[in-house]
Amino acid sequence: MRMAISPGRDASFSSQKSALSESPRTKRFPLTEEEIFYMNCRAAYLTVFKSSLENIISKEQLYLALQHAGRNPSQKTINKYWTPQTAKLNFDDFCIILRKEKPTSKAELLKSFKQLDVNDNGSILHTDLYKLLTKRGEKMTPEEVDAIISLADVNADGKFDYIKFCKVYMTTNEQCLKTTVEKLEVDSKLRRQQFGSHIEGSPERDPSPVPKPSPRTIRKTDQETFSNKGDTRSSLLAATRKFKTSVSCTITMDVNSNRNSKLTEPDSIKEWPCVQSKGCFFLEEDGEIISHQYRMQIVQRSMVYLTIKPLNLSQVEGKPSPWLSVDTTLYILKENENQATLQLMCFTELRNREVFGWTGELGPGIYWLIPSTTGCRLRKERKPITEEAQLVYRDETGELFLTKEFRSTLSDIFEVIDLDGNGLLSLEEYNFFELRTSGEKCDEDAWAVCRDNFDTKKNELTRQGFMDLNLMEANDREGDPRDLWVTVHSMGYNKALELTEACPFIIDIYADKCKPRIKAVHMEACSGQLEKAICKSVLNKGNARVMDGYEDIIVHTYKHDTWITSVIENKSDNKVIIHINNELSKNCVNNRGLNIFAVEVAPKSTMVCQHVMPLNERQEWIYYCVYSLMS
Repeated sequence: MRMAISPGRDASFSSQKSALSESPRTKRFPLTEEEIFYMNCRAAYLTVFKSSLENIISKEQLYLALQHAGRNPSQKTINKYWTPQTAKLNFDDFCIILRKEKPTSKAELLKSFKQLDVNDNGSILHTDLYKLLTKRGEKMTPEEVDAIISLADVNADGKFDYIKFCKVYMTTNEQCLKTTVEKLEVDSKLRRQQFGSHIEGSPERDPSPVPKPSPRTIRKTDQETFSNKGDTRSSLLAATRKFKTSVSCTITMDVNSNRNSKLTEPDSIKEWPCVQSKGCFFLEEDGEIISHQYRMQIVQRSMVYLTIKPLNLSQVEGKPSPWLSVDTTLYILKENENQATLQLMCFTELRNREVFGWTGELGPGIYWLIPSTTGCRLRKERKPITEEAQLVYRDETGELFLTKEFRSTLSDIFEVIDLDGNGLLSLEEYNFFELRTSGEKCDEDAWAVCRDNFDTKKNELTRQGFMDLNLMEANDREGDPRDLWVTVHSMGYNKALELTEACPFIIDIYADKCKPRIKAVHMEACSGQLEKAICKSVLNKGNARVMDGYEDIIVHTYKHDTWITSVIENKSDNKVIIHINNELSKNCVNNRGLNIFAVEVAPKSTMVCQHVMPLNERQEWIYYCVYSLMS
C-alpha cells in the first residue's frame, strides 16, 4: 500500500513497491548455455520419471527420454548405450548421452532426402518412398509407411513433400522440448527436486565406450548410399515414425459471415432494470491472460439480456487504440447448491460490431460470469519504442508535478479500476488495483489514512485523490519515476504510455423481472473453470473428427462467425502429443502466434488447442489445419 503520510506508514507503503524487485514480474539474468543444457536434460528426464533419482531400467525408457529431449534415436543408437551388460542408467549417464547424441539437423535430413529426389523438385514419389523404407536398412512396417503417406500436410498427388516434412519435423522437435521445459518451470515440486548428483559442470562417467567409425566405402548408387548411410538414415526413420495418423479441417469464411448471428436488443429493453460493471484483461509476461471474474445474483426467473464490449477511453490523437479491436466473450455458469461445481449455461456468441451478447431466460440463483478473449489480438507488443514518455517534471521553484500526458493516463487507469462506474474508488476496487500493481492489499487502517489525507467522498477515493496519491509516491522517491513505471507497465501501458497489453471492458446486464446484482470477486488467469467452459461449449456446438485408427482421439472444431476454436479430446488412458500445422491457412492469426506447434493432452481429458481469427475482417479467410498424432 502506497498511500501513507507519516514516516512510519510511508515506509510500509514504499516497501510494497520495493518488493517488486523480488517478484516474478522482474527480469532475470539470461541462463548460460550450460544451464540451459541441464534444464533441458531435467525437463526431459522428469517427463518420463517422477524423480531424477530414479534409474532408466529399459531400452524403452531410454528411447522415450531421448525423444523428449529432442532426439530421435535409431535402434542402432539405443544399442550403443544399452548393451547386453547394461542393467540401468542414471540421470548423469543420460546427460552424457545427450552431449554425444546431437539433435538431427535440418541440413542432414534434407541431404538424405535429396538423394532420392530424381527430379530435384522437393518431393519423392510414394512408390519410391515405400521401397526405401520397407526394404532397405532399418526397415519400417507397411502400416508405418502408410501412416506417413497419409499425413495430409506433407503429401499430395502421390508425392511426399520432404522439404515441408523437414520443416514440420524440426519445428515439432523444438515445440516438444519447449513444452517439456515449460511444464518443468511451472511445477514447483519438480523445481525443488535434486537432479541426480549433478551440481555444476558435466558428469564424469561414460556409460559405454563410443565405437570407432567404420571405414568409409563408396556405394554404387544413390539409393545404396542413402539406405546404408548410418546415423542420418536412422534419424530419418526415427523422425518419420513420429507421426501415426492425421486429420485435417478446412473452413472458408467469407467477408459477410459475421452478419449471420446479429445481436439485437429486446424491444422493451429500456424498461428493464440494469446493472453495469467494468473489468480488464491483462497480458502477463509469459503470454497468459488474467481478468476480473464476477458473481451475479438473479432473485426471480427473468429474461436476461447480457453484453460485453471493450471500454472506450480517452482517445489521444495520433495514438493507437488496439484494445478496441480485441474480441470479448462472457461465459455464464450457474453455481450449484453445494458450490462444488459450476454448470455452463451459455456464452455471449451473438455480435453487433464490437459488442458480444446473449439473450435468454435464467432462473433464480447465483451465477459466475467469466470473461474471455481468444488472445488472437491481445498479444505481446513487438514494435520498439523510440521515445519514452515523461511522467513527472519540476517547475522553476523545484516543485514536482505530474506531466499532462501521465495525468491523462492515470485518468484512464482510474476509469478502468472504477468497476461500478460511480466516479469513485471503493476499498474493494482499489485493492484490485493494488493486487495488480504491487501484489498486496490495502487494509482498513491504511484506507483510513487515505481518507484523512486525500480527497474522498463517502469513504471512497476521488479521481483527484488518486492523482495526488501518485504524486505523493513520486515525491517519496524524490522524483524518481521507477515505481510509477511499475504501475504503468502493470496496467498494460508501454514506455510511450500506449495501452497495448491490456483490454478494459464493460459488462451490461438487463433483466425484465428483477434488478440483477453483480460483484467482482477475483482477478485470475483465464484458465481453470474458463478452460472447462470453453471445452464444453465446443463439444456441444462443434463438429467432431476422429483420428483414423485412434477412435479415442477426437478433434472438435467450433465455427463462430468471428473466430474458430478447436478442442482436442483424449479418451484414452495415455497422454498423447498432437502436432498442429496451420501453414496453409490464409488471412488468419491464432492465439499461439505459431503456424506449427505441438500440444500434449493428458489422459481422459480435453484441452483448448487453439483459437483462430481473421487478420483482416474485410477479406475472406480460410482456416486449414492438419492435426497429426505423434508417436
